[in-house]
Amino acid sequence: MRVTFKLFATLMGYLPPGSKKNAVEIDVADSTTINQLIDEYRLPKDLVHLVLLNGTYIDADSRNMPLKEGDALAIWPPVAGG
Repeated sequence: MRVTFKLFATLMGYLPPGSKKNAVEIDVADSTTINQLIDEYRLPKDLVHLVLLNGTYIDADSRNMPLKEGDALAIWPPVAGG
């Protein structure tokens, strides 16, 4: 199935070749979870801070839910500033 995978800020370097700006459409197995996708792309756990699935916040305890066809997963690292 196809999903859109978006990474922001310092995580953008983890996107595969063929990505445009900060997003790429990828094929994943039907049972793939958010955590499995994070692991597959070797995102550092301490940099996976804000996770949105179709615009809805997904807390760390809920990231074992399977993705569905057409989902958009967006991940941001912690934001610092002043």
